[in-house]
Amino acid sequence: MTYKHGVHVSEVPTSVVPPVQTTAGLPVVVGTAPIHLASSREYVNKPFLAYSYSEAVKNLGYSSNWKNYSLCEFMKSHFRLFNVSPVVFINVLDPERHKKDVTNVEINSDATKVFKVEQDGVLLDTLKVYLTAGGEELKQNVDYTAAFDSNGNVVISPISGGQISPSQTSLFVSYTHLDPSMVTSTDIIGGVDAVTGKVTGLELINRVFPMFRLVPGLILAPGWSSDPVVAAVMKAKTYNINGLFKAMALTDLDCKENGADLYSEAPSWKDNNNYNDPNTLVFWPKVRLGEEVYHLSTQAAGVICKTDAENDDIPYVSPSNKNLQTNGILVDDGEEVILGPEQAAYLNGQGIVTALNFIGGWKLWGNRTSAYPSVTDVKDSFIPVRRMFNWITNTVILTYWKNVDNPTNRRLIDAVVDGLNIWLNGLTTRGALLGGRVAFHQEENPTTDLLNGIVRFHIYIAAPTPAEDIDFVVEFDVNYLNTLFE
Repeated sequence: MTYKHGVHVSEVPTSVVPPVQTTAGLPVVVGTAPIHLASSREYVNKPFLAYSYSEAVKNLGYSSNWKNYSLCEFMKSHFRLFNVSPVVFINVLDPERHKKDVTNVEINSDATKVFKVEQDGVLLDTLKVYLTAGGEELKQNVDYTAAFDSNGNVVISPISGGQISPSQTSLFVSYTHLDPSMVTSTDIIGGVDAVTGKVTGLELINRVFPMFRLVPGLILAPGWSSDPVVAAVMKAKTYNINGLFKAMALTDLDCKENGADLYSEAPSWKDNNNYNDPNTLVFWPKVRLGEEVYHLSTQAAGVICKTDAENDDIPYVSPSNKNLQTNGILVDDGEEVILGPEQAAYLNGQGIVTALNFIGGWKLWGNRTSAYPSVTDVKDSFIPVRRMFNWITNTVILTYWKNVDNPTNRRLIDAVVDGLNIWLNGLTTRGALLGGRVAFHQEENPTTDLLNGIVRFHIYIAAPTPAEDIDFVVEFDVNYLNTLFE
């Protein structure tokens, strides 16, 4: 030991640790993107974190054909309509697998002497151009240039001095193009390849926190979540992200003719296809803004994230009765749906969130998780209460992970109890909780558990329930007749 003489000072870690911040409603969206329009093809079955619309378009591409490219619907809604971020996108459209080859197709020039390949999804690096079928291949950037127009078609422009003469009226092209129709629910679900170890689809949700240090809050697959098999996997993922974290799955009911194209059919379709879980939210039908049609789950994610942002990223406020970006609702065949408060309340009473235009414009309408009405436990039936439970447990895990393997002594116990009680008291003061406390009970920590390294803390919380039914009682008070004689 070094010899000391005088006054010396050292420091110890603060006994009360502030909580680690989490993004309560971070959306992780699985689907297809026009990767041929992106700056590279890096993001195929690889999570991509985007904070802006331009960033998403640059790395994933953008197309107005949302049926083929479902991630574009979400990036348009989330970044442009609701102006919230970030988002984690997972594109499963793979140019190595979901593709078709086209050989020696004749194309004609237009009035401006350019040639257009009217095919969506052309991979530019596979494009070959010939003067005649089977002839010598022309050289790109020598004989011609090729670029995408605003509709995603390839425009071939002759270069002066190249082999394409001004009198040329037709060319022949060969190319490979993406085929989104080859993507199936199996690609969305994904998994782990037993041979290569490659992870795909929804299984990549487990990569989000290790890659970005952000905990997934919402799991979506617009256009795919109405498939009961996909929804079942989404539901399972909400309970076991990295074996620790919890999230919410936002799913849509099938509103096709053979699904639930009438509001009265939605509850039975929901129950028959097992859309019943506390961590799953169910939406019906679709919403329209001008000519664009969105899945309601897509806009609901925007409403949820915007509501969280307005409340310091604490998910205690219900997204119900908050503004949507729509001017109508409809089913899959395009038929408009008219819902009054009675029909909307009927859907809500079956654990279905919908859209209502009654007072103040179009609103997201419904407070219940899909577990309702079969499950009435307040922590599992109300959306904001369930989300608060998930958020608090995720925050506790992140905050006290560093204490794992520390000595089980009084200092550890006091640090956890004191730190969490201060945090819960703060949440109570701001109205995010009605009350909360942490206790270390002797009866919950038997000697056998303590000897085995198991330490158990009991967290008590009460999150505010939404004021779903405000009831006024009006009575004629005859005593006021006396005012006639005053």
